[in-house]
Order: sequence, then structure tokens, then C-alpha cells
Amino acid sequence: MLPTYVKAPVEFVRGDGARLWDSDGREYLDFFAGLSVHNAGHCHPPIVAAITEQAGRLAGVSNLYYTEPAMRLAERLAESSLGGKVFLCNSGLEANECAIKLARKRAHRRGIADPEIVVLDGAFHGRSLGTLAATPRLAREDLFGPLPPGFVDVPRDDPDALRAAVGERTAAVMVEPVQGEAGVFPIGDEVLLAARGACDEVGALLVFDEIQTGMGRTGSLWAFQQLPVRPHVMTAAKALGGGLPVGACVAADEVGDVFEPGDHGSTFAGAPIPAAAALAALGVLDDPALLRRTRELGTRFMELLDELDGVAEVRGRGLMVGVSLADGLDASGAASRALDGGLVINVPGPGMLRFLPPLVIGDDEVDTAMNVMRDVLS
Repeated sequence: MLPTYVKAPVEFVRGDGARLWDSDGREYLDFFAGLSVHNAGHCHPPIVAAITEQAGRLAGVSNLYYTEPAMRLAERLAESSLGGKVFLCNSGLEANECAIKLARKRAHRRGIADPEIVVLDGAFHGRSLGTLAATPRLAREDLFGPLPPGFVDVPRDDPDALRAAVGERTAAVMVEPVQGEAGVFPIGDEVLLAARGACDEVGALLVFDEIQTGMGRTGSLWAFQQLPVRPHVMTAAKALGGGLPVGACVAADEVGDVFEPGDHGSTFAGAPIPAAAALAALGVLDDPALLRRTRELGTRFMELLDELDGVAEVRGRGLMVGVSLADGLDASGAASRALDGGLVINVPGPGMLRFLPPLVIGDDEVDTAMNVMRDVLS
């Protein structure tokens, strides 16, 4: 394999709920969930059953024909979020590429020759050339340039700077409601209100990247449902597929007719097996009791983390939680010690830890994780 990841010295071979087992039979508590992919936990029975049943019936026929799982998934996504129309794909970056193309084509229709998309510092929208250009921290011209032009970045906590960046060339403002890869930073309501207001003033689109925040992660099916603004376009992936690669770009009614046949496509998008898995995942996670419990457990977990020695700051929403450690503490060392203690967590950046447990956990799992973290940071 190309050396694109630094891998921990563990081979996982089995999962069940919030638990993982390695090749030596050792059990772990998973508070990373495959980077917020397994929000329903590992091998959730209805998801496994949906995959198994569909795999024995029909795997795929291409997007030149209709299949029921894809049609039902598009309908479920639209009805649960923005209405309008849906493009199904295979990943988050594909969903974001779709949103970027949609915003640019719409801008060209409006007579904008060189459209711009405003993004926030700390954002992460993907690793293709287009989405990389929209990811300021990783947009390395020296490594991957020339990157596509047309992206303007502003501070994530400055509504005035955002308003100033939006002008007659702006096609869209693209925002993660909670920045995940940056270390779990919720974007303030005043910034979101500024984004929507500025977009409305010039006729641009507000795009929410809900790839990590969606599918119940923040305590509502989509993060925007707890926020004071509604986007024109929303992207989803990660937990959407219940463990299989599924992405989606949802365009509200007013922008659902921008694309025409031939404008965009994807060979495997909406294939019956991953679409069936996504429908099952939505059935598990779009549950008011589970979402309420996610908010309650998230609040308790953050309060307990805040009490630990060595924790300088706790941030998050629902069960999307980030921690900044006190000066001098090594986050990578802490995550390694946690793994040794049977707890899987993540390091999103220097001095920071990230917790993304399956939403099916309970108080016992929170207590177990806290016991490990006390040992790790003591």
C-alpha cells in the first residue's frame, strides 16, 4: 500500500456495537467509529440484514436504469432535509465536488465568468484537487499545484470578514456546521447568520458540508436542524452508508434544476447494495429517542472530560467531541496510551483529541472511556 496513512500497530478483525476485537482476541471500546462512519455501531443487525438481502437479489445495473433502493434513498434524504433533488455518489469528497460544480454552473447561468466560493479557515472538504482547493490547511501548491482557483478563505470566527468576502463574484459559501478535522470546532451562530445573510444579498448559495456532522452525530439527524439557518445545498456521507461507501448532495427546490443530463455522473453511485445499507442506517439513526439520548450523553461526556487534569478545553455538539490538552501534553502519546488501555480515539491535530463514539453507546461505555482517560492523562 502507498504510505498515505500512519497506522497504529493493531489489526481489527471483528466489530459488534461499540466494541472491536483485534487479531489477538483483545477487546476495545471504539470511540472513533471509523471516523464517524459507524454511527449505528459495528454490524448493526438491520444494516447487515439489508446488505445481505440486497446482495442476493441485485448488485447493480448502472445509472442508466432505475433501481428501487436508489429511488427510495433519494426520497428519504430529500424528505428528511431540504426537499428538492438528490445526487447519490460514493464519498464525501464526491458529494462536495458535486456541490462545487452545481454552485459554479449556477453562477455561470447568472453571468458570473469567474465564480468564487468562500470557505472557512480550518475547513476540511476532501482530498480531490477541487475539494483540496477548498481546504485551506491542506491546499499545498508546492505539493499538488496548480490547484483550481476560485476559493477564498476567511477566519471561522469572524462574521464581518465573511460578509466582506462575499461579493458579486460569489457563487457559494461552504461551511461545516462543526469543523471535524480541525479538532471539533462548532461554527458560531453569528457566523452562520452572516453567511446566510450575505448569500441572500448577492444571490449566492449557502452550502453545508454535513459529511461528519450528519446522520445524528450532533443529536439531530442533520446538524442544521439545531441551527438558526437553513442551507440551499447539503452534502452527506460517512455514516450515511451504515459502513459502506455512500455520499449524497441534496439541492433544495430552488436549485434542483441546475444540472442537466450529462453534467455529472458516477459509475457506482446509488448502487443497490450500498443504497439498501443507507436506508437501513437511516431507519436506525433517524429515531427521536436515540437523537435525544445522543444530546444527553454528549453533554454528560463533555462535562466529565472537562473535569480531567490535563484538559484545557472541551468543545462539541452531541457525540462529536474535541479536547485541547494543556501545554506540554502529547496528544499522540495520549491516544497511544488510550489504545493500550483498550480505548480507540483520534488525534486531529497537535495537542488535540477527538471522540466520535457510536450513537448506540450508553452511560456504561461513557464511564469506561472516562476511566481509561483518567489513567491516560494522570
